Amino acid sequence: MQKVSQRSRFWLLTVAALLVAALTFSLGQWQLRRAAQKQALMHAIEAQGNQSILKAADLANFKNLNDAVHRQATLKGVWRVEHTVFLDNRQMNGKTGLIAVTPLILEDTGQAILVQRGWVQRNFADRTALPLVQTPAGRVTVRGRIAPPPSKLYEFKGADTGRIRQNLDINALGAETALALLPVSIVQTGPANEGLLRDWAAPNVGIEKHYGYAFQWFAMCALVVGLYAWFQIFNPWRIKRKLAFHA
Repeated sequence: MQKVSQRSRFWLLTVAALLVAALTFSLGQWQLRRAAQKQALMHAIEAQGNQSILKAADLANFKNLNDAVHRQATLKGVWRVEHTVFLDNRQMNGKTGLIAVTPLILEDTGQAILVQRGWVQRNFADRTALPLVQTPAGRVTVRGRIAPPPSKLYEFKGADTGRIRQNLDINALGAETALALLPVSIVQTGPANEGLLRDWAAPNVGIEKHYGYAFQWFAMCALVVGLYAWFQIFNPWRIKRKLAFHA
């Protein structure tokens, strides 16, 4: 009866170990596939950035402006400084501050695009004080890369209003300002000026995260196999050998 019990226990642990090892190995492989997909996305982003530089008239040729995201662009137009919005709790170089966003009325087309102009330190002594940002009058040239709308942070209330906001919705801002805002934005690049920094972080799709998860799953798989081999195979064999030696 004891032998039957030991045999049942052995096979039960064997099946359990095989299932856990197969599951963790499969999850590790899935993370590697996700990493490969993200790597392909990074290559696509780099390829977009290496294409010809877009002008305002080129944007009208896209059926879906999301296809222009990550393309370099040089746009000419006029600022609508009265509609500048400062996005709160944005980081640059490890510091928290504001991102200045101003609509630009595009030359020739009359459409408007939101320009993420750069980062500025917030006045923490008076959180309602607007930062000093210079905005040139008249026709300007903005160089940068086409991007999705400004990213949103968690918020615990309804739509933001005012010059300093946590988040910004393009459709809501378009209705608020009566501007024909395009469904994308442009991240202005170049050296710091106008009171703004532009040390934007490179696009990060999280490839390293998937490699880290894959390593954890494969390590867990190896641990399960190793523990099974030690307690179910090697250690019993060692004990039997030791008993036979002393017999």
